[in-house]
Amino acid sequence: MAELLSTATITATGLLCKAFLNSGLCSITVSNLHILLNALRNDERRRHGQGVVTGVPHTTLDDPLAWGTLPIELYLNSNTTRWSLGASEIMFTTPLFSAFFRKGQVLETFRGKGIFQPSVDIAIKRLNEGHWVHLFGEGKINQPPDYPRTNGVARLPRFKWGVGRILMETAVPPLIIPMWLTGFDKLMPEHRSSPCKYFPRLGVRLGVAFGDPIPVEEITAALSARSYVPLIREDGTNSKLSNELCPGGCVGRTAHKRHMDVARSDVTAIIQRAVEALGRRVSGDLLDDSRS
Repeated sequence: MAELLSTATITATGLLCKAFLNSGLCSITVSNLHILLNALRNDERRRHGQGVVTGVPHTTLDDPLAWGTLPIELYLNSNTTRWSLGASEIMFTTPLFSAFFRKGQVLETFRGKGIFQPSVDIAIKRLNEGHWVHLFGEGKINQPPDYPRTNGVARLPRFKWGVGRILMETAVPPLIIPMWLTGFDKLMPEHRSSPCKYFPRLGVRLGVAFGDPIPVEEITAALSARSYVPLIREDGTNSKLSNELCPGGCVGRTAHKRHMDVARSDVTAIIQRAVEALGRRVSGDLLDDSRS
């Protein structure tokens, strides 16, 4: 029953988004959708326990609206619908909202509680099962007018290290697909006053672009450079390897923790660079599509 309710929630939401995108109230262009579709429909990938990760800056309404571009049959199978992480204080504020988002495959995440919390653990588990996890690197809404700029060149806000932890702790390196969205910040601009801020603007030109998967060698090279080895078992106890590599006890493990923090930062930076590079190809150095 739970799986049926989840499928019904995702399908209804997807159809509503598809109806809006095809209503004439806005327009949308999708580039390289086949990259994501080929990944999701690859049964051999799933059998080998390789998950799919999509990464994109969070602009507002992008999830779930962007998924209105997907074929309807993908909504009917949990293997081809995304899991994502959502802020507890925004999405899980009432029993009704909590039930809706949980059935919509959103993992309740608590801001300020770090990268070691149940939602991140579950995201890793889902990837190990061959599922698709969608990540907002910055962990909150940021729109192009607010991006930091240096000498007229915009940069994305720093991606959170939880991205690195998820990618580093999967059993099989996932297939990582960068995404870029345009116009969604024009559809629902931040900083508007009530009641306008609750309603989308009409006539906006939206865009969804998918980039080539990030070569797994980039991730493994970053980990090799840091000699990353997971030293803690899933039950939280130290492995034999931990005691061998950290003969200094807690001092050695503290040094290793710092080492792992740097490795997570390196892996997260790879994802951010790939997403930002796609953004520059689509939207230019300001990472802002002014055509919308």
